[in-house]
Amino acid sequence: MSVAVVYGSAMGNTEGAANTIAEKLGISEVLNVADVDADKLNSYDKLICGTSTWGSGDLQDDWDAFDFSGLKLSGKTVAVFGMGDSQSYSDSYCSGMGKLAEKLKEAGATLVGEISTDGYEYEESEAVVDGKFIGLALDNDNQEDQTESRIDAWVAQIKPQFS
Repeated sequence: MSVAVVYGSAMGNTEGAANTIAEKLGISEVLNVADVDADKLNSYDKLICGTSTWGSGDLQDDWDAFDFSGLKLSGKTVAVFGMGDSQSYSDSYCSGMGKLAEKLKEAGATLVGEISTDGYEYEESEAVVDGKFIGLALDNDNQEDQTESRIDAWVAQIKPQFS
């Protein structure tokens, strides 16, 4: 089974989280989305995809520029994680993760790894579906002290699907 962690990161926070998640899951393939195409991602059995949120809930630039049209993820397990700023952008916290998840679902992915919104302070997020985040939401701007424990809990939750 081939698994990759794919990230889009402008400031390095999402890249750091991607590397931590990969290390904790024993995944050696960590890819910057700016350096891959749909065919490359299609070659993996499972994916963990991460993005930061920019502006008013936009995808990170490299994900935004990615050509999703050739992505074929039908029957594949995918988890998502996102970085956001819950104070300065509380009305669009981690919405980039919501947009990314939508595009991955459109490509046929089966999403796993939803988490409770308990312990998060924000007003609005496109990453919340049925009262839960659709993946791991992180905030290194305001809650960096919780990043490692949130990653640990999420990794423990998704590990059965990615080992």
